[in-house]
Amino acid sequence: MAIGAPVELWPEAERLIDALSPELVDLLDEMSGTMFCAKDVTGRYVLVNRTFVDRANRRSPRDVVGRTSAELFAPELAARYEEQDGRVLSEAWPLRNELELIRRPGGVPGWYLTTKLPVQRDGVVLGLVSTSRDLNTRDVHDQVIGSMARVVQVVEDRLGVGVTQAELAEVAGCTTGALDRRMRRIFGLTPKQFVLRARVDHATTLLTQTDLTLAEVAVRAGFYDQPSFTRTFVRLTGETPSVYRRKSRALATE
Repeated sequence: MAIGAPVELWPEAERLIDALSPELVDLLDEMSGTMFCAKDVTGRYVLVNRTFVDRANRRSPRDVVGRTSAELFAPELAARYEEQDGRVLSEAWPLRNELELIRRPGGVPGWYLTTKLPVQRDGVVLGLVSTSRDLNTRDVHDQVIGSMARVVQVVEDRLGVGVTQAELAEVAGCTTGALDRRMRRIFGLTPKQFVLRARVDHATTLLTQTDLTLAEVAVRAGFYDQPSFTRTFVRLTGETPSVYRRKSRALATE
């Protein structure tokens, strides 16, 4: 990826780039429908792909790298991005599946699904990486997207206690059948699959960011017990929770 960095990278940028996989970054530059960026702990952009440059209405990565959100986006957007970044950087906690309205090239607004993850080395947060995927929902009414944003929030808020499809449908203001169709259209997942993925995502964060026992992780991620958690985790990730934790911590100290 042509990151467009100045000749002399600042120290925070060097540490963040050193922690990222060059192959992964190069791959993200090929994803025309997905914005990618990496920010250091000061909030400055270190890496961006071509799609991000286009959405920021800039000519090249060199016009973005080293700048902050406030220098590139409208004040209301920049404030939201900085609030999200602050949480990810200060708490080392991921932000997943955030529905956002972002302007496409030409000024046409479109809905994107944003995920932001902290980048750490030896337990120290070096920055964050972020992707925003264009949902291509030009034929979907904004009220439908808004209802899905509420559903995502309820799922996140109730990971430890569980939520039924009927309850999610009530939140979305539709029938369970309509909810299923909407979530398949926007997320490519059924409501059950979406909730399960959210639980496993939360479990991976707890495994890497806390010293909770596997039984405690299972409960906090909304699983009935540790055996059911382990079975589901292995089925979706190919590894047991304990192996995942050990490998993740080993990678973080390399």
